[in-house]
Amino acid sequence: MRTVGVEEELLLVDRESGEPRALSSAVLARAARETAENPAAERHADDYREPADEAFEKELHGQQLEFATQPRESMDSLTEEVVRWRADAARHAGDVGAAVAALATSPLPVSPAVNTGSRYQWMEEQFGLTTQEQLTCGCHVHVSVESDEEGVAVLDRMRPWLPVLVALSANSPFWQGSDSLYSSYRSRVWGRWPMAGPTEIFGSAARYEEQVDALVATGVLRDRGMVYFDARLSHRYPTVEIRVADVCLEAASTVLVAALARGLVETAAREWRAGVAPPEHGIGLLRFASWRAARSGLEDCLLHPVTMRPEPGHEVLGALLDHVRDALEDSGDLTLVQGGVKDLLKHGNGAEVQRDLLRRTGSLREVVAECVRRTQAG
Repeated sequence: MRTVGVEEELLLVDRESGEPRALSSAVLARAARETAENPAAERHADDYREPADEAFEKELHGQQLEFATQPRESMDSLTEEVVRWRADAARHAGDVGAAVAALATSPLPVSPAVNTGSRYQWMEEQFGLTTQEQLTCGCHVHVSVESDEEGVAVLDRMRPWLPVLVALSANSPFWQGSDSLYSSYRSRVWGRWPMAGPTEIFGSAARYEEQVDALVATGVLRDRGMVYFDARLSHRYPTVEIRVADVCLEAASTVLVAALARGLVETAAREWRAGVAPPEHGIGLLRFASWRAARSGLEDCLLHPVTMRPEPGHEVLGALLDHVRDALEDSGDLTLVQGGVKDLLKHGNGAEVQRDLLRRTGSLREVVAECVRRTQAG
């Protein structure tokens, strides 16, 4: 069974106004202090969690807080861990007068504050306004692979399916107080990085390494950690890291993305072992597919990953389920994924929920308040 780990970025907001607040350093200090005062406080009966000061991390902006789960085989245990870390993030934020919201962009206007540190300062100097405006929250899924060769074969074969994950996770319709007309505007902002986006077919681990080395050698990037491909070999773990999803409003949607990601990795690995060649869609078509997914989410057409022709979003989502069905059955995730997709189509993704909240309340502050409640409730 391949293991799955999740990294989620959460938005720190004022408990009263809903406006983002640059309090990540204070929240991290609070978590570290609690761990130091009572090392057992951050652990539960199953004892699988690391201390909070190791699970939570600083991100590019002070209005962000990131946590990472442990690698999990069971989606039930992954769900439990995501819910617990969200609750702990909310508790630590509350101790410094803030709240957390699983929002991929802030609905309310914000002046992003880049965190201190040589890495972040270098990025601000190198990329200017692009760095300053990158207050976006994503969800990264790590799926274990047996080798770099298998990992690159997986990257080559799942490229056209990644935009579907953008569509179902879309949770960023608002930008600086206005409706962006996108479901995932985060992915459009993220795409401003020169090193972000879909990749060519690599063909081998050696070719992948050559390309990454060539990018770093340009001097545009500080190091390999800044290679922001839609999916990449992790430079820290023996995993494929899928980086296209918005942070999801509901924890259940995060787990749905994780289960589908594992299904995509396993399906691609099986195709590679069977000698099935990767789809030869060019980067231009893949960018169009990603744009279409970010624009409409599941409410309109998507580009079908096989034909690259527009089809209704729910039908493309069904095609994804068919594509990974065998892998989901073998991992025991099929029922969970089918139920998650059914709920998603019935209730909408985060972007649909946010827009519905605005229609009903007329207030972006109320949108944030409800998203805070949902994040804390799990």
